Amino acid sequence: MSDVNHPVYEEYFTRSPFQLLGGAGWKRLVAFRVDETGVTLGGAPARYKSQTAFVPWQDIEAVVLWQHETAGLSPMSYVGVRRRPGAPPLPGPNRNLGPQQTARLAPHVEHELFLASRAINLWRIDPGRLVLSVQAFAPGMPVLLYEEKTE
Repeated sequence: MSDVNHPVYEEYFTRSPFQLLGGAGWKRLVAFRVDETGVTLGGAPARYKSQTAFVPWQDIEAVVLWQHETAGLSPMSYVGVRRRPGAPPLPGPNRNLGPQQTARLAPHVEHELFLASRAINLWRIDPGRLVLSVQAFAPGMPVLLYEEKTE
């Protein structure tokens, strides 16, 4: 069990057969991490190594929690980082999506944020601990919540 008073914030994927199929074995896979060096966005369990991205604090303008509606299902939650203009491309499950595709999927989220986000699936996030961790390592860094506007 992690120390809730420690400023490093780390969440792990629930172990699944997908990580075995992807070659990651049965070890605990980091889904999301905030530490003194920056933010780690874990890759999908089946493609963990090729999709995991690290973003240093100097490339981050904000940490963002957001959701979008899915056809007839409950909203899907995401966490991402708004990065400085010109930051290098990140590996990840969304890296091949173009601006038109991300605008169709989540019109309330800018394209670059969509690419630098991960679905909160097979793991959870504690928004309060996230804010405390971000403020411990990057004082003044905003942690934002984007809400999808429904018509």
